[in-house]
Amino acid sequence: MSYDHIKTEKHGHILVVTMNRPEVYNAVHVDMHNEMADCWDAFAADRDLWVAVLTGAGEKAFSAGNDLKATAQGVGKAKMTDRGFAGLSSRFDLEKPIIAAVNGFAMGGGFETALSCDIILASETAKFALPEVKVGFFAAASGVQRLSRYIGRLAAQEMMLTGRTIDAREALALGCVNEVHPADQLMARAMEKAEQLCTVSPSAVKATKRVLNDMNARDGVQDSIAYSREVIADLAKTEDFKEGVNAFVEKRAPKWVNR
Repeated sequence: MSYDHIKTEKHGHILVVTMNRPEVYNAVHVDMHNEMADCWDAFAADRDLWVAVLTGAGEKAFSAGNDLKATAQGVGKAKMTDRGFAGLSSRFDLEKPIIAAVNGFAMGGGFETALSCDIILASETAKFALPEVKVGFFAAASGVQRLSRYIGRLAAQEMMLTGRTIDAREALALGCVNEVHPADQLMARAMEKAEQLCTVSPSAVKATKRVLNDMNARDGVQDSIAYSREVIADLAKTEDFKEGVNAFVEKRAPKWVNR
């Protein structure tokens, strides 16, 4: 995969995606949204890729969010993808996990991009905010919905209505991130976490995400549990399901095939 505004690298079953506009703190414009959407489409379709790690180029920023200057100048003639900010915020059918390695500040859409991932690791220098209200907008790229679900409505309301910035330690305390690490250890830890995810059944991970993705469309817990029965019945037909059982009985490490 070759792009102008992002970099991609494959490491075994892991795809590393780097938002690559450090001169504007990895702010995202239309062309970059579309490149990222294409990247996630390819990731979803590739059976050999099981996990992705998303980070930002440079030492200062994960992403500054929406590139307002590019928007004002009309840069990018293409129509923005319907998959949402960074090709992720409105993507509800991706069944492979993405780890956000937040290496610097994540503002507005940058924070919403991290929130659209499944696991968020932050450097000690990371900062987070949904400051849209300060410039007459609001966090419309899923920030309102996701942050209020992840950390609770009361804490999220205070952040979203004031637009204030929090550091990595407060983000960890609130539940915005899973882990905080020294900046020079962040990517190594993200890759370690990705490798950990590669040791479990990719088919089972996809089934888990299928239920998680579907939960908001269901009418309560009972309905979601009923759907889980359908999903696990499908999972039982996969090669990975049989391999997991056989490996357990034979007391050996399983050999997953993502089928």
